[in-house]
Amino acid sequence: MARIYSATTNTFREFTLGTDSIELQAGDVWLDLLNPTPEEEKAFENVLGIELPMREEMRSIEPSSRLYRENDALYMTATVVAGADTPDSAAVPMAFILHNRLFITIRYHEPRSIVVFSKHLLRHPEDYQTGPMIFGGLMEAIVERAAEVLEYINAEADKISHIIFTDTADRPAQDIDSHAEILKRIARLQNLMAKMRDSLTTMGRVMHFSPLHEIALRDESNLEDQLRSIDRDITSLGDQAGFISNSIGFLLNASLGLINIEQNGIIKFFSVVAVVFLPPTLIASIYGMNFGFMPELHWHLGYPIALCLMFLSAVGPYMWFKFKRWL
Repeated sequence: MARIYSATTNTFREFTLGTDSIELQAGDVWLDLLNPTPEEEKAFENVLGIELPMREEMRSIEPSSRLYRENDALYMTATVVAGADTPDSAAVPMAFILHNRLFITIRYHEPRSIVVFSKHLLRHPEDYQTGPMIFGGLMEAIVERAAEVLEYINAEADKISHIIFTDTADRPAQDIDSHAEILKRIARLQNLMAKMRDSLTTMGRVMHFSPLHEIALRDESNLEDQLRSIDRDITSLGDQAGFISNSIGFLLNASLGLINIEQNGIIKFFSVVAVVFLPPTLIASIYGMNFGFMPELHWHLGYPIALCLMFLSAVGPYMWFKFKRWL
């Protein structure tokens, strides 16, 4: 799907290849391509007169393949997290292209930041009259969404911390999770955090792309201040992401430590039981050998004496363990 935003009419026009004729008007400032096919990209390349990066090219990790200038157009690719509040979150590449006064985005997912910014754009069209201004607004929306995701991760980490470090008797019934479920939740948070840190890193590279600042200084004086503000926000979010990531790592180590403690307690219980019942078992084994000549077999009090011996031999080790505080 393709849609074009016009600053003149403050509306989006949607195009479908094969049924609609593709044309740009004077007031068009934003071309948004969602899941474009190779045929659609080729058609828009003919209209725009520039090459558009393919999906495989956007996945390249080399900075030279993500940030470059070609034919008076700036090509920038950043990683954006989509579906952060769902189990199927994904870190997806999104291409940003500035060509003259036109801003072009190429994406293969629907991040919430795009939806939020599109609605904001329609409510405040006077703030976004050119492609670079829309670029700055979209980048700001993406960073704000990243801040929301970090707050969500931090809140989830606090919930897990409450589950781990609160006594079972004091927890609400719905918070008593198994260790396996807790580890899964921690793993999901760590996976999402890794995607967020990768996204913030690529966003920071875009903000430091020098040709972008040349355009901002030459044509959009307000954009330069906005880019610097976004860059500061990305830096602070990166520091916050590092702190939260360390907290998640601590929760993981604490969970594994508690699992080891519980396992050691179970093993200690069985070890104590085995030691306590070992002497009685020895006594019972001696008098169960059925040899022909065993004087004690003919005692009238042999049976109760054997029971007393087995009881005392079990109580003795138990009291010793209690005295040593091994139980």
